Amino acid sequence: MPMRGVIQKRREYLHLMRACTLERGYFTVTDIQGGVSVPRSTAQDWINRLLDEGCVVVRERKIGRSPARYAAISALPSSACRRIFTTIDHDRVEIHHECMSSACAAFCAYHHSHAGGILQDIHRDGTLIREWARLGCQDVDIGLHPSSAVGVAGVEREGEDIVQYIRCIGGPAYSLTDMMSQAEGVCEVNIQRSGDIVEGSVRTRALTHLIIGIDDTDSREGGATFALALALLQHLETMKGVLPIGHYVAMLNPGVMEKTAGNSCSFIEVAVPPELYARVRDRSLVFVEDEALSPDWGMAFKQGFRIPPSLRSYGERARHEVITLEETETTAAQHNVEIFGGRGVVGALAAIALSGLPHEILLRAEARVPGSR
Repeated sequence: MPMRGVIQKRREYLHLMRACTLERGYFTVTDIQGGVSVPRSTAQDWINRLLDEGCVVVRERKIGRSPARYAAISALPSSACRRIFTTIDHDRVEIHHECMSSACAAFCAYHHSHAGGILQDIHRDGTLIREWARLGCQDVDIGLHPSSAVGVAGVEREGEDIVQYIRCIGGPAYSLTDMMSQAEGVCEVNIQRSGDIVEGSVRTRALTHLIIGIDDTDSREGGATFALALALLQHLETMKGVLPIGHYVAMLNPGVMEKTAGNSCSFIEVAVPPELYARVRDRSLVFVEDEALSPDWGMAFKQGFRIPPSLRSYGERARHEVITLEETETTAAQHNVEIFGGRGVVGALAAIALSGLPHEILLRAEARVPGSR
């Protein structure tokens, strides 16, 4: 049989199998044999073929005179959306959307940016899209080319939840109607159709955005601050309710004499339910204290993702000057940042002060820090 004929037959068999599964929860060889009028052996051959492809599963094996029962499953992934969650900082919201595919992430990031609407900034890091918006609503033009296929028309807070209002068409509409509700972090999805346009609301929890700065955990004999920071992120990820965002390295003043090598610090970002903050902080402190190879280790904890100019300036200065412990304590208190440990708190606070900047700035100590004063 030519390939085109095989594909057509495959569609025909799958359509019948799915219809039987939807109606009764299973199908038998007899159902397929009668449905397409083929010999029993041919029906069994196609079932076996689709079992091998993963499109069909055995629901009940043959026992005595009771025939085997099978069920069809979709050939499409259950969801291309791994995680969707939101963090809030006063009237600003950060939307985190992690996809299974970097191509899907690039598509959504491009169209969200093209649509405009309520989103103020969009950044993609591999399969993770990070979007920032102020609470409110703003219309988006959605349609076929040259219009955008999907856009965020509004972001509102309702009690302990954040609600995104999305308009889309085509593939993104399929994602909204069939996939987003299955992503980790999503509480509820409601949709309505208007012709080809699908409008929907995606409800997630209003989580606390926690930035953790770390420095001086290594020694000249071994260890690395970036490795310990990454290990901490993986450790916190095991806590129920904690969602990891990312791990970053930032370069500080290369002229500091006490440095062990290039004088880098690290920070990680996680989203946590507000009531878990103290528990996450305490567990982080115990972990770093146990694992650090230097008695001078330092940690800094900031709730919220907005970095004011005065804190940015601290990060800028940490790349060119030697900052005292007293200055660090004063700056941390002014910006509601909790610091713990020894001399490393200077770099730990600098890590937080530099958070939110692109890698090309973080990794170049000579790069100008935007937003500082």
